[in-house]
Amino acid sequence: MANLDELKKKAKEALNTIADVSVEAYKVAEEKAKVVARRAKLNAEIAREKALIRRNYSEIGKAYYELRKDDAEEAFKQNCEDITASLDSIEAKRAEIEDLKAGKVVCCDGEECDCDAETAPAPEEAPKQDSADDNSNSGW
Repeated sequence: MANLDELKKKAKEALNTIADVSVEAYKVAEEKAKVVARRAKLNAEIAREKALIRRNYSEIGKAYYELRKDDAEEAFKQNCEDITASLDSIEAKRAEIEDLKAGKVVCCDGEECDCDAETAPAPEEAPKQDSADDNSNSGW
């Protein structure tokens, strides 16, 4: 019987050791999970802050452009000219899209053709406008 009691004792010690190791492993895993979750939360908060900064930079730039586009400081003159050129280009392309929707035949140079629709080159399909493309009078 001594062997059976000794075997029970060793089994009990082994189970206690396994339980202790399991508890420690659980605690370590729990701490690591907390750290990972906190890092993920902080990274999400950083991303939100960066988005806010980008939006504010954009609003500042748009306000500056609207206020000073015709008399920009030298450092911003080229940027303002580029924006104006892009806005003009967008407006011209939107007008051409409207002409195409209205069924006007437009040649490659953007001028209306005198030729009939059967002999004119087929116009390319215009991409659909996003609602984000049409959110203000300034073309932004």
